[in-house]
Amino acid sequence: MKIFQNNGLSRGFRSHRPKPHGTTFGQQMSSFLHSRFAALHLLLPVLEGDPLAFYTNGDDDQLQSAWAREHGVRTSDLTEILLAQIEDHNAEVFYNLDPMLYGSDFVERLPGCVRRTICWRAAPSGNVDLSGYDLVICNFPSILQDWEHRGCRTAYFAPAYDPAMSEYAGRVEKSLDLVFVGGFSRHHVARTAALQEAASLDGVRTTFHLEEGRLARLANVLPFVPILGKHAYPRQVREVTAGPVYGREMYAQFAASRIVLNGAVDMAGSDRGNMRCFEATGCGSVLLTDAGNYPDGFIDGKTMVTYSSPDQIPGLVRRLLSDPAWASSIAQAGNSMVQTEYSKRRQWIRFQELIAG
Repeated sequence: MKIFQNNGLSRGFRSHRPKPHGTTFGQQMSSFLHSRFAALHLLLPVLEGDPLAFYTNGDDDQLQSAWAREHGVRTSDLTEILLAQIEDHNAEVFYNLDPMLYGSDFVERLPGCVRRTICWRAAPSGNVDLSGYDLVICNFPSILQDWEHRGCRTAYFAPAYDPAMSEYAGRVEKSLDLVFVGGFSRHHVARTAALQEAASLDGVRTTFHLEEGRLARLANVLPFVPILGKHAYPRQVREVTAGPVYGREMYAQFAASRIVLNGAVDMAGSDRGNMRCFEATGCGSVLLTDAGNYPDGFIDGKTMVTYSSPDQIPGLVRRLLSDPAWASSIAQAGNSMVQTEYSKRRQWIRFQELIAG
């Protein structure tokens, strides 16, 4: 069965992605896949180069324009190019990771070859309509329940361990004690409190790789504007902050750190299981994360360590650093678990079940 998988690029990755090694669609796609951005979401046939699977980033004008030129498609409209690609591939399944851009109205325009439509959406989405898709999937039960209330059919589907992480996991030399990679915005009030606690630790080698939200970016540039003050980095956080990292660069930072700090966005409710959970464990570091309802296999004190409130973070960090045997056992158990329970093979089998259903 021919699969077409579409994704979108985050604002941060667009600004920091590696320069493609060439200008053709194939060369740009090869560079993107090597970067490992969003690799936890990419289906096994895509990563293996199976000709039955086609992958693109539909909102990447440079990439999509290259494909259009090479196939004689005379338009710069990214929606039209994406539709042409789907038809050219004769896709039977359309799997979309960017439904905020390509919602139900786009599904209505899909060529007749498409028999099954599935989209991933793991965040509250305002009034966007996804009812045109056959399935809405993610690994957050409460979000799936919300989509059901909106008239969508849903199913549970999890990210998967990226085999490229094996190139980074297992590093003996650790240049960092604690690292955080993620967003900083008005949607991260609880996370900000966690970062402040972590940044307050003296003698701990700490680095935060932050992707600024729009208001945080303005506040950090214009700290003297009173109305923006609450959106700026707190002083202690600012002192340990570096630029954002993605894909392989993020993997390297995780593998170089003893502990990876994680914290859910405020709108997540009690559900947990964001990408950092899989990436931190996959890269062989201890996942220190906020308490909540986690996917199977993520067990406090066994495959990860949880904090119930930000003020517990300093004590847990100190304990992990002072007891390397305990920390190592958790890191190894987490790494083994995510490789086994969340392999690309298992993810692909589950996806095929969704198609058949």
